[in-house]
Amino acid sequence: MHIVYRAENLFDAHLVKDALAAADIPAHIAGEYLTGGVGQLPAMDYIAVMVPDSSLPRAQEIVREVEATLSEARLAIQDIDELPDDPLAMPC
Repeated sequence: MHIVYRAENLFDAHLVKDALAAADIPAHIAGEYLTGGVGQLPAMDYIAVMVPDSSLPRAQEIVREVEATLSEARLAIQDIDELPDDPLAMPC
């Protein structure tokens, strides 16, 4: 098994795992249950998505696609956060 993705959080890890599963690539999330043991502290570098050796090249392609989509989504969220709170001040 090879690590194909190191996740910032469990949600991202499951998004990658689900994308791999949709492409019929078996995947495992290593460290999924360690996050509860850390308590309120952020779990850094504990969560990784792993795939079998034979699936590594295709899995890396899929991970790049998911990372691009996540990056776009995060930018969109930042753009929303920069909008004014006053609905009357919204540009038309």
